[in-house]
Amino acid sequence: MKITRTYHTLRAKTIAASCLLFATVVAAQAQTPALRDITINYATRTGTTWPLYIAQEAGYFEKYGYRAKLVFAVHPAAVAMIVSGEAQMTNYPLEQAMQAASKDGSLVMIGSPYRKSLFALMAPNTFASVKDLKGKRIGVSQLGDAPYNYAVGLLSKFGLGPRDVQWIPIGTDVNGRAAALLSGRVDATMLTAPIYFKLEEKGYKSLANTSDYDDIYAPTVYLYKKSLATSDPKLPELMIKVHAEAIQRFYEDKAFAVKAYLAYNKNDDPADIARVYDRYASTNTYERIPYLKAAAVRYMIDHPVDTQSAAQLKKFDFRTVIDNAAVDRLVREGFFEKLYGPAIKAEEDRQAKTAFR
Repeated sequence: MKITRTYHTLRAKTIAASCLLFATVVAAQAQTPALRDITINYATRTGTTWPLYIAQEAGYFEKYGYRAKLVFAVHPAAVAMIVSGEAQMTNYPLEQAMQAASKDGSLVMIGSPYRKSLFALMAPNTFASVKDLKGKRIGVSQLGDAPYNYAVGLLSKFGLGPRDVQWIPIGTDVNGRAAALLSGRVDATMLTAPIYFKLEEKGYKSLANTSDYDDIYAPTVYLYKKSLATSDPKLPELMIKVHAEAIQRFYEDKAFAVKAYLAYNKNDDPADIARVYDRYASTNTYERIPYLKAAAVRYMIDHPVDTQSAAQLKKFDFRTVIDNAAVDRLVREGFFEKLYGPAIKAEEDRQAKTAFR
């Protein structure tokens, strides 16, 4: 009889403990805010997107309350995704973002996390110099896209203008441009690392690289629909925080950074990605304090795609579509100092002085 009572007592305690545990779990779940879904476009499968890869693989979106879906689409489809609301943010080349934002003022650029790629003007080794490209075919994804503008910048260093060559729109990303060069459809094209490493092994050569010219600006910006950023001002700030955590992880954890990159570019050679990592890390490619610089904006205005774009960019007031205030607030709140340590204060001051205002 005593054994029976003991059994029932233990069983009752077990049931009570289970109920308490269940109630605790339910209460915890009720107190934990549900993750918000967000779609983020990336327009290129290169180092530009590396912090997004890291953020997704490391769980930084979830840390700040989001469940992110990364969607690939090149220009101009990427801008269309932002305008339509299909995507909430894209990490976009500055020149394309400025062109798009200046058309109707419905977009806004909030922060700039990336300086420039290892972007090489590649051609067969029968070409000795960029000057030899006069009258030749240069492949771009679209006229006016980032590869086009970078190529124009490099051509100018050798006394050539955009009308001195033939432009061939390929309509795809870096892989499509590489294929066009390999097939002989074009005589040269702009390729990012590590893609151009493989072409060097096949006998092609880099005639010039944007990374060798400090006065060729090629940053990216966080691009949003202005109405979304206005109605949800915390979104841009949280996305900057997500990127900042990913950028810190990039600089501190090479193995994880390379692994994250390869998760989205499975056919790439790990040794090549490690090589790109070393170059990016040594040149501080990713901005710890992501102010959009005034000099970069001026460069895009001074190097338009064509005369029509030139007139449009020169007359437009970019203060209406470029907002460094979110970075200012995070600086004042001490976010970057908490993330990187007190030594970052000097960089904060230096970057703030160069920011577009």
